[in-house]
Amino acid sequence: MEPASLPLRSIALLVLAMVSPLGYAADEAMLELVATIPMPGVKGRIDHFAADLKRHRLFVAALGNNTVEVLDVAGNRHEKSVAGFGEPQGLVHLPKSNRLFVANGSANRVDILDAGSLSVVKRLEQLDDADNLRYDAAAGKVVVGYGKGALRFMDADSGESSGEVRLAGHPESFQLETSGKRAFVNVPTAQHVAVVDRAKREVTATWSVAGAKANFPMALDEQGRRLFVGARSPAVMLVYDIDSGKVVAKLPIGGDTDDIFFDAARKRVYVICGEGRVDVFRQESADRYAHQGSVKTAPRTRTGLWVPEDRKLYVAAPAAGTSPARVLVYEVR
Repeated sequence: MEPASLPLRSIALLVLAMVSPLGYAADEAMLELVATIPMPGVKGRIDHFAADLKRHRLFVAALGNNTVEVLDVAGNRHEKSVAGFGEPQGLVHLPKSNRLFVANGSANRVDILDAGSLSVVKRLEQLDDADNLRYDAAAGKVVVGYGKGALRFMDADSGESSGEVRLAGHPESFQLETSGKRAFVNVPTAQHVAVVDRAKREVTATWSVAGAKANFPMALDEQGRRLFVGARSPAVMLVYDIDSGKVVAKLPIGGDTDDIFFDAARKRVYVICGEGRVDVFRQESADRYAHQGSVKTAPRTRTGLWVPEDRKLYVAAPAAGTSPARVLVYEVR
């Protein structure tokens, strides 16, 4: 029996579907919205997150509200709002000591909290515009970007300073190698990425952002030797070879990005964009990336956190109109 003939239009649509990149519906399957956690009374801009994996908690820097919000991610509920901060921006949780470090932008300090009681243990002053925080577990140091251009290294137990590195401008997102001694730092006012030797406490190289400006977020694929940098003008993601410092890929993304994450298990990059979407890229090889589409979020959703242990991407949605502030929980398929 001969197969039935298909109309030419149907054949054309079938071919287009086979060769087109994965679209919006496909990305909904990869990033499935499984929960929404409200944050009652939280107003204004929301900045960065930290996770307490052992206790299934998420800490959210509610910058515009001068609070840190504590979420129970096992029960998908708001647990507590902690006041007393001055524009909290960066957060880092230390699992061994159960300490929470909070960088305060307008209060010009870093607070160290007991993450159990959420009480302040110590305040580290004179850190103007304290911003992003990272934990160097091997060295036992917490690193903060602050001021008109510096990284300060602090003892993870005492908070005491153990030196700093001067930069050409205020540092935004930065990433630390775990198998090496380098830090990669976005310095948007200088329009470059600074490469810092953490042992020598010095800048060893600067990499141009290839005609782009406002390079704020960053993610590192250390095993694959690639660094992902998000820029806002124009809205692009730059991919660097961390051995040569060369840009190997330049990809258009949504506007107003402030967080990028690399999913090593699935070879994906998640770009959170303030225009109200998450862009998803597939790493086909070290130098080749395919845009798999975008998942709609909410207006001004610029920040979040990828927690690979839970296979969850958490995205912050600020209060807007009648919609309260909330965290959108996406499960990765």
